[in-house]
Amino acid sequence: MYENQDDIASILPQLFEHSDILITKLAPELFQSIQNTPLETSDPTNALIERAIAIIHAWDAREQAEFIAAHPRIGEIKQLSALSAKEQSGGLSATTRLETPPEVLKRLEHLNACYERVYSGLRYITFVNGRTRAAIAREMEDKLQLGHPLESYPDGLPLNEPMTESLICIAKNSENWLHELKRAVDDVGKIAKSRQKSLGL
Repeated sequence: MYENQDDIASILPQLFEHSDILITKLAPELFQSIQNTPLETSDPTNALIERAIAIIHAWDAREQAEFIAAHPRIGEIKQLSALSAKEQSGGLSATTRLETPPEVLKRLEHLNACYERVYSGLRYITFVNGRTRAAIAREMEDKLQLGHPLESYPDGLPLNEPMTESLICIAKNSENWLHELKRAVDDVGKIAKSRQKSLGL
């Protein structure tokens, strides 16, 4: 299984979000790695995911950031792949998905902007694992050390607080920035393993 590059190029977009770097860099490097050291045969797809994540961790930071940027922002509801849409909804149906409260979507939009201000060049990635978008908003607020205005909406602080310009940026390629990049890549691996189970691969 996965003995030729076409097989690998075919399975990767089912496990990860499609991107140029997925096909032009990860697929050939993964193929070469498997040629050198075959995958464990008891669960080859799981082994493929783990090998892929190990390869991505060895890339330079710019390439890793490009890879995770293929994943949609948390809270986006347009142009999502079917799997991303299901994951972001906590596994709910398309109808229920559209019922995410608008204030939650508005807060997530602002939190994405805040995150991308603090961690310039990165996109917030998390393994949703059945959680609601409101729960993810709280997780992002905790990551950024912000308050939780959704808990007192509409009587609390505005959903677009704080101003993104007021946030302190973490230096690109600093230890904290690289740690966050590693966490994001690891969570992409968790998402891929969840997709493997969903698709029965």
